[in-house]
Amino acid sequence: MTNLWPLRFREFADRSLLFADDAGGFFKSDASFLDRYAFDVLTSSDEEFLRDGGHSYDAQFDLQWTSFAYRWARRQSKPQALNYVILVPTLRCNLACGYCQVSRAPETARGFDWSDETLKAVLAFLETIEGQEIKIEFQGGEPLLRLDLLEAVRNFCRVRFPNAQFVVCTNLQQLDEAAWAFLGADDTFISTSLDGDRQTHERQRTHDRARTATFFSNLEAAVARYPEGKISALPTVDVLAPPDFDALLDSYEKYGIRSVYLRPINHQGFARKLDQGENALARWNELHAEFIDLLIDRNHRTGRFMEEYYFSQCLKRVLHFGADNHVDIRNPNSFAADYIVVDHDGRFYPTDEARMLSRIGRIDLSIGDVTSGIDRSKVQTLNSGAFNHFDPDCIHCAYQPFCGTDVVDDISRYGRIDLPRHETWFCGRHMALFDKVFDVIYRQDEASRASVAAWLGIANWDSGMVAVRS
Repeated sequence: MTNLWPLRFREFADRSLLFADDAGGFFKSDASFLDRYAFDVLTSSDEEFLRDGGHSYDAQFDLQWTSFAYRWARRQSKPQALNYVILVPTLRCNLACGYCQVSRAPETARGFDWSDETLKAVLAFLETIEGQEIKIEFQGGEPLLRLDLLEAVRNFCRVRFPNAQFVVCTNLQQLDEAAWAFLGADDTFISTSLDGDRQTHERQRTHDRARTATFFSNLEAAVARYPEGKISALPTVDVLAPPDFDALLDSYEKYGIRSVYLRPINHQGFARKLDQGENALARWNELHAEFIDLLIDRNHRTGRFMEEYYFSQCLKRVLHFGADNHVDIRNPNSFAADYIVVDHDGRFYPTDEARMLSRIGRIDLSIGDVTSGIDRSKVQTLNSGAFNHFDPDCIHCAYQPFCGTDVVDDISRYGRIDLPRHETWFCGRHMALFDKVFDVIYRQDEASRASVAAWLGIANWDSGMVAVRS
């Protein structure tokens, strides 16, 4: 007799149902199939469909059983060797954004930069990293305020690692010739914030017409100096005063940036003080869904394809094995494995958000420092909650094979990690995201198919590529 792998299901607004197994195999059907499955009265045609889709097997270790085990294993995120380090050489900044999630220090403040001893210890730590490649992301504050520290790290890594890449997260407010020269290197990339048109950017970030003009002048100069792909940007969206999305996309396209990572105001740092209202999550999910539909229509109309970065990551996570480049959809989401953060005082943090949360004194999520090393006992404690395999809510969710966890966000918002999963921001956001992913991949219109193909990096997409049990 055929053995079925357990199926979870989720009902959509049109009354159709998505079914998924533990390995991420999925298909759409209806309530009549659910009844036959629940009451164990599947037809021979049902059983053939499930067998062809990899949802059943005849005996342990047969081809179907082994195939399922292989697909399940490929869904799991394996800890990789450390190759990505976020460095915060200074916490000082020359802007005062109202929703700053870092809790930056004023530009003239003292005691918020690496000391000579800390720099020496950071380089000693980098020396211990095994492997042939490294990616360094300079965060802040505004890291270009300490260009000397950035140069010291880059010079060291270029000698130590055959393959080294650097990203400078900068507000582009103050760039002298030395900064331009540093950013101009082929192995160095720019990441900045662009919240939309000039009015939106000024309201949320610069708060001053002259500073706004400086930012856009420097951004335009960077675009003129450097090849496409060297500059990336991301907007922060206030759900109470969202930008005009058409104007936002116009701004990004104008500067040759075709990937937009739409972010809500983070519940970290100074930004925690902002009241986003009781329905912030619902408003965010609605705005994000509208943005995806706008992108699809715009892409089809112009023939110039842009993406929302995180939506594309979730789409790939559903359809590809090993597509877990973003930590939020890794499972398990192991801390201090392939990436780590070094703060302005030399302390290690498992994530940038953990650094931000610790900064305001709510909890100490540091995991050692560059002098004494990584505290593996604290890492192990964090890792004990960094997977969703046995969560009492997640085990019933059709999206569990594609989703991850965010221990730090749960601590930030609720002060605990054992809240029922469906009551968390993380769950509410990702349920809506995956709802939208499956909505889009099952659409049959030409515009949706074209964008899905572009976001997946394939020649074409057809809704017939995803299964339906009619």
